[in-house]
Amino acid sequence: MAARESKNRRIRPKKDKPAYIGWRFNLVVAVVAVAFLSLFIRTAWIQVINPDRLIYEGNLRSVRNLASEATRGTIYDRNGEPLAISVPVRAIYVDPKVVHEKGSIENKEAWRAIAEVLDEPYESVMEKIANPNKRFVYLQRQVTEAIADYIEKLHLEGVYTRNEYRRFYPTGEINAQLIGITNIDDHGIEGVEKSFDEWLTATPSKKKVRKDARGNVIETLGYESEGKPAGDITLSIDQRLQSIAYRAVKSAYEERNPTSITLVLADVQTGEILAMVNAPSFNPNAHNSYESQRARNRAITDTYEPGSTVKPIVAISALQHKITNWNEVFDTRPFRIYTKTITDSHHMASGNIADIIKYSSNIGMARIALRMNPDDIVQTLSDFGLGVKQDLGLVGEASGMLPHRRRWSDIEKATIGFGYGLRISPIQLTSAYVTIANMGIHKPLSILKLESGQYPAGQRVADEKIMRRMAQSLETVVGGGGTGSQARIPGYTVAGKTGTAKVAVRGGYGKDYVGTFAGYAPASNPRFALVAIVNEPKKGGFYGGVVAGPLFAEVMSAALQLYNVPPDDLKTKAK
Repeated sequence: MAARESKNRRIRPKKDKPAYIGWRFNLVVAVVAVAFLSLFIRTAWIQVINPDRLIYEGNLRSVRNLASEATRGTIYDRNGEPLAISVPVRAIYVDPKVVHEKGSIENKEAWRAIAEVLDEPYESVMEKIANPNKRFVYLQRQVTEAIADYIEKLHLEGVYTRNEYRRFYPTGEINAQLIGITNIDDHGIEGVEKSFDEWLTATPSKKKVRKDARGNVIETLGYESEGKPAGDITLSIDQRLQSIAYRAVKSAYEERNPTSITLVLADVQTGEILAMVNAPSFNPNAHNSYESQRARNRAITDTYEPGSTVKPIVAISALQHKITNWNEVFDTRPFRIYTKTITDSHHMASGNIADIIKYSSNIGMARIALRMNPDDIVQTLSDFGLGVKQDLGLVGEASGMLPHRRRWSDIEKATIGFGYGLRISPIQLTSAYVTIANMGIHKPLSILKLESGQYPAGQRVADEKIMRRMAQSLETVVGGGGTGSQARIPGYTVAGKTGTAKVAVRGGYGKDYVGTFAGYAPASNPRFALVAIVNEPKKGGFYGGVVAGPLFAEVMSAALQLYNVPPDDLKTKAK
C-alpha cells in the first residue's frame, strides 16, 4: 500500500510556475500612473491653478444675499399714543419661467383658486404669467398672512411669498390730513409721512451668506452695507384734543354744509400745536378711497382773505406808530371811496378803537388805515406771522401773500384795514393770535413735541402796554356784548375776534363767505389759542361769530378742562 502511494506521487505531473511578462506589467503600471497623474493634475488645475469657475458654480448654488427687515418708524402723539404704525403683511410673486418649465401653468384649478382668493379676474392673473421669458412679476402685494398661507399650500412651482409691511393708522380719519399716507412701497406721499419720509424710512442691512441644501445659513461671508434704522417721531399733537376737535368739526360740517372746516389749537406758552383737524376727511387705511382733494391739510395749504380777524393787528400798528390813541372817537357812519361804499353789519355812529374792535367796524378801521403808511401795516402783519411760512417742516405749506405796492389807492388802503387784499393760511392766523395772547411776544409754532429746555423764548414785536389794552378790548368782543358772544365759555374769560370775509373769485367777489373766530383763553392768563374757519357755509348763517364761535367754545372748553386750567371768571361760573 505504501509502495503504491509512493508510485502515484512519482507519476503526478508537476505544476508550472506562471510566466513573468515584463512588458505587460510595465504597461499596467504606466496606465495606473498616468491615471493618477491625470487626476492629480486635474485636481491641481481645478483647486489651485484655476479654481474660479468651480467657485463660481458653487456659489451659484449656495451663496445668497440677505437683507434685514426694514420697518418704517412709528409716529406718536405727545403722550406716546401711536398714530401711524407698520404691520407685517405678505406679497405674492411669480417666476413665470419656472411656472412654464415646471408645468405649473397647466394646473388651471390652482390658478383659479389663486385668482379667487386674491379677488382678481382669472384672465388677469393668467395674463401676468403668460410670458415664459419673465423672471419676476407681482400677483398682489400687502395681502394677509391667511391668504399667503393658503397660496403656499397649493404648492405651485414658481409661486412665492415674501414678507413686507403695510402702514396702519389707528386713529383713521381723525388725523388723516395731518399724518398723511404712504404708497405701496412704504414711502410717504402726504402729510407728516411725506414731510419726514427720510427720517421715518429704514435702510436694510445687506449681508452675503452661504446656505446648505436645506436652505439653512451655515456661514456669513460678509456685509455689503450696514443699513440705517428708522427714526420715530413724536408730534406735539394731543390725540385726546385731536379727537374732540375732529368730532366738533365733523358735526359742524354736517350741520352747516360748508365747503370745508379747519381748526387749529396751540399752546400759547410753548408754541406747540395740540390739534389740527379738517373736514371733510378720508380713511387713510382704505387706499381705494384716497382722493388728493380730501388729503390736503387745509390748515397749512389753503389761503384766504382773513377779514376782521386782522383788525386788532392793524389797530396795534396804528397805536405803535402814534397815528391815533385809545381815546380818539371816529366817525363810523358809511362813506364812499370813489364808487365803493364802506359799510358795517353792526351799525354805530361813532366809537373809539375799543368800540371798533368790539363791534367789528369796517368803517372805523378804514378811517384809521387811510391815515397810515400801508407799508407800516404790512410790516406789523408780517411781524405777527401773517404772510410768512411758519417752517413747521410740513410739505405743502403756503406762504400766503401780503401786498407790496409802490403806489396804493385809497380803496386799497381802506380795505386792508379790515382784512381784504391779503391772503393768509389758518396756521399763520394761529401764529398771530399766539403772539397776541403772549402780549406781543412772537413765538415760532411747532408740530413736534418740545422738551422743557427747547421752549422758545420768543421775540417781542409789539409794545406790552398796547397789547394789554388790546386784550381788554378783545375780551369785550366775547363777554361784553360784541360780535363773538357765542364763543363764551362758562367759568372762563375769553378774548378773541370774529371775521367774515367774502370769497374772492375771478373778477371780484362772489356770494359765499368765510366765517372765522380766532381767540385765546383764559384771557387773564392765556394758555391756549384757537382758530376755527368755516369755509362757504350753506346753512345756519355765515357770520364768523355764528358759525365759528360755537366751534371755538366747544373745543376750547374741552382743552381747558382736560388740562385742569383753573377758571378765572367767577361771575359766569356762578351763573
